Formats: sequence, C-alpha cells, structure tokens
Amino acid sequence: MRRVVFPSMTAILAFAVALQAADAADLRHSPPQYPVKAPIAPVFDWTGFYAGINAGYGWGRSRYDFGLPGANALDVNGGLVGGTVGYNYQIGQTVLGVEGDVDWQNVKGSTACVAGVCQTKSDWLSTVRGRLGYAADRFMPYVTGGAAFGDVKATTPGLGSQSDTRTGWTVGGGAEYAFAPNWTVKAEYLYVDLGKFNCGVCGANVKFNENIVRAGLNYKF
Repeated sequence: MRRVVFPSMTAILAFAVALQAADAADLRHSPPQYPVKAPIAPVFDWTGFYAGINAGYGWGRSRYDFGLPGANALDVNGGLVGGTVGYNYQIGQTVLGVEGDVDWQNVKGSTACVAGVCQTKSDWLSTVRGRLGYAADRFMPYVTGGAAFGDVKATTPGLGSQSDTRTGWTVGGGAEYAFAPNWTVKAEYLYVDLGKFNCGVCGANVKFNENIVRAGLNYKF
C-alpha cells in the first residue's frame, strides 16, 4: 500500500511544480496591463467666423423739444428682423469678438403734442460691436458694446416730416450656446441711443432711444 501512495504523491507534486513554472513563464512574456481611461469629450472652440439671422422686439422713447418749457415724449415699439456676421477669437476661456448686424424694423409711435400730433418711426437699425465672453465649453455669456446707426423719421401732420440717418451708441449683453459642432443659438439685450436731430419742418429737436431683446441662430465656419 505504501508503494502505491508514495509514487502518486510524488507525481502530483511534480505536476503542481510544472504548472507553477508555466504560469511564471507566461507572466514574464505577457505585456503589462494598464488601466484604460474613459474618452474625454472635446471642448468646443469658439474661434472662427460666423453668420446668421436674428429677430426680436424693440421699445423705447422719442422726445420732441420745441424750445418751450418741458418736452413732448412718446412711446415707440415694434418688431425687427435681420442678419448677423462676426468673428470670435478664444484665449483660454476668454472669447474676444467683433459683430455687425443690419435689421429691418417697424418701431414707431405717436402722441398729442403742441404741434398737434407728433409721430416717430425707425425703419432700420445697424450695429457694429465688440464682444467679450467667458467660454464654459459650449455655453458663453458675454457683454457687448459699440456704434449704432439707424433711420429716424419725425412727422407732424400739417407741418410735414423729415428723416435723418443717425449715428449713436449701444451697449448690452447676452448668452450663446453651441448645440451642434457648427451651430449656435443666442439671446441678447441691447440699449440703443441714436441721439437727436433738428426736424426743421416740425420745429423741434427730436430724440430717439430704444431697448431691444432678440434671439439669433448662427452658423460657425
């Protein structure tokens, strides 16, 4: 009985040693295993030219100063729609840009005044502005400001009307979001002051300012 057990134990031990040696050899020749990192989503780059469309609503005040104590003020309001072009340059999370737009608008109003009825209307508005934004990946809040240009028409029935292309200033802010690799949407507010001009046939200095809220859709090239 001892003769049978002893050779069997010897064989089992030898087999175990051989398996251990084989495993060690495999470990020596196997390439090292490194943990696999999850892919990192690309960060949106705001640098580049873009063009788009915008639409919104404007409201404000026009004042007729006839050189008498006090002045005649009237509310103006209406819709606007137009196109936008611009360029952004991103440095870190800071985005520097320049933007221009031209909008057709139907912003107008009228009121009783010392000349009878005073009416003011603006048919178009254009701005050229700088922009300063903070890029949080695809979301960018910004402030903006620059020059504004627009047509202002003053009318007093019975006396006639006169229009003038005005140059003024604008300031505001907004936020833009990139919802696709080349597409962004934005919402913004602008305050526009086109100063005043002398309406000779009206006999008054006419002032015009406007608040604008609008949304836009841009394509980034």
